[in-house]
Amino acid sequence: MIRVLHIITRLDVGGSTENTVISVSRMPRPEFACGLISGQTADPPPGLAESLSQAGVPWIQVRHLLRAVSPVADGRALWALWRLLRKMQPDILHTHSSKAGFLGRLAARAAGVPHIVHTPHGHIFEGYFSPALTRAFIAMERVAARWTDRIITLSDGEARDHLEQGIGRPGQFVTIPSGVDLDAVTSAPPVRLVAGGPVVGAVARLVPVKGLHYLIEAAPEILRRTPGARFLLVGDGEMRPDLEAQARALGLADRIAFAGFREDIPSVLAGTDLVVLPSLNEGMGRVLVMAMVLGKPIVATRVGGVAELLGEGEAGVLVPARDPAALAEAISALLQDPPRARALGEAGRRRASRYSAAAMLDALARLYREVMTDGRSG
Repeated sequence: MIRVLHIITRLDVGGSTENTVISVSRMPRPEFACGLISGQTADPPPGLAESLSQAGVPWIQVRHLLRAVSPVADGRALWALWRLLRKMQPDILHTHSSKAGFLGRLAARAAGVPHIVHTPHGHIFEGYFSPALTRAFIAMERVAARWTDRIITLSDGEARDHLEQGIGRPGQFVTIPSGVDLDAVTSAPPVRLVAGGPVVGAVARLVPVKGLHYLIEAAPEILRRTPGARFLLVGDGEMRPDLEAQARALGLADRIAFAGFREDIPSVLAGTDLVVLPSLNEGMGRVLVMAMVLGKPIVATRVGGVAELLGEGEAGVLVPARDPAALAEAISALLQDPPRARALGEAGRRRASRYSAAAMLDALARLYREVMTDGRSG
């Protein structure tokens, strides 16, 4: 049996949490026994504790493991992680995200954990922190990479971005896309939250890096060309008051619906006519995989692993980030060209299978076996 312990900074709603929960709860048994450590989690997915318990996954929360930089809390988190690793003695430590990635790998190094794997879930090189803090995180990643057997990236482009920053060596990187339970998506009944249409939907946390203010800025031009269009923003976050105020200031309060957090994302996506992801930085975009398997036309920004996911435009229209005019043009063009929109949707449906949860778990199992056989490469 291979004992794998995962550490993630927080298990709030989002793609990294979904990826991690699938990884700890659905690995083949009895070959793998997985455990999970996280920091403080303010906004967990509904039923998280219950699902982990049903899967037999022990979950330990370290209260000092926080996303924000805090020398005192970080020191306490490091001490707590070291003690847990000494007690649990995993064969492989698999860390997720930047803060847990650095503290977890440092604690594992000190505790003598034999093998270390890290998944950044994208990167923080743009759109998250100040330039000074970004440089500090890059420096930490360079150091931690020396202690790491393998670094899992969600796309080949993400691996190249790390190497360009001097993080790791080519042989350390392996691409394993984030896996989505495609059967659950395709079996979900459609839910139409907005009357009329066509409905342009965006599903994301309402935070600056998701770029939703650029979509709202693009809305007047889209409505000029397609007056019947409606916009649906699904998700919650710190920017919701600002985004709602922006919509009101543009006179679009009756055209842009804010649905808040929803558990039935596949059903909501099934009830839209076009899906948009205007992010400034994105590891891969799990919501795009859901849209693809549903055959929805997609407009997304060319950031992170998005272009790779969409086959460089085969399964969706790619536009520059921070460009509302380009967003408006791409969305309007698809709304006015249903045959092209359908063709993009069908192309996405054909590509979606490579991003299944089963494919991710198979690749992860192979990687763990390889790491156990080859020994540490760092």
